[in-house]
Amino acid sequence: MKLNPYGEKLNVAGRHVRELRMKRGLSQEQLAAKLQLMGYSIGQKAISRMETGDRVVTDYELLLLAQVLNVSPLQLLGQ
Repeated sequence: MKLNPYGEKLNVAGRHVRELRMKRGLSQEQLAAKLQLMGYSIGQKAISRMETGDRVVTDYELLLLAQVLNVSPLQLLGQ
């Protein structure tokens, strides 16, 4: 069994995505729409699961999210 130093969460970026999304006045649907305009097929439910830590955030998603939210990928990782 592998131990996750972040508890039961599957990512560390989710809470930062949520904070930045809300700071920019975007809904989860709006964030998903912006990602879709970039050619990435994702829905509101996946954004929700990402933000709650119930879903893994892949490396390419991290890069796209950083671009949409206008931050560095490291910022999404809490750096």
